Amino acid sequence: MQTYREYAHLKKPSWSPPAWVFGPVWTVLYVIIAVSFGWTFVLAFQENIPAMIAVPFVLNLIFNFAFTPLQFGLKNNWLASIDILLVLGTLIWAMYAIFPYEPIIMYAQIPYLLWVSFATCLQLIITYLNS
Repeated sequence: MQTYREYAHLKKPSWSPPAWVFGPVWTVLYVIIAVSFGWTFVLAFQENIPAMIAVPFVLNLIFNFAFTPLQFGLKNNWLASIDILLVLGTLIWAMYAIFPYEPIIMYAQIPYLLWVSFATCLQLIITYLNS
């Protein structure tokens, strides 16, 4: 299993943040995700929004949680790159889907969108540099 220490030895662009940044950023983002996604699921369960609105949120969670095992377990930068593109795509889909019903949930995703956009660029460059 690739460890975070091994990750530190991968070739990365000069603008890559230090490893210690990822923990605090994801902690804040996971709080935002838990509250906003949870709110979406409650709305769907209560039938206040169509159940299909929750689909991109569910897929986003699946792809988000798959990243670490792909990157650090399988040590597969290519699969991790595909996965993070799916995280980004499902997040954009979720934001678009929820906006007509609960715009505040869409706005709450902006920090997540900014970070995932940055992380996607970083992962794609890491994959390229280490191929």
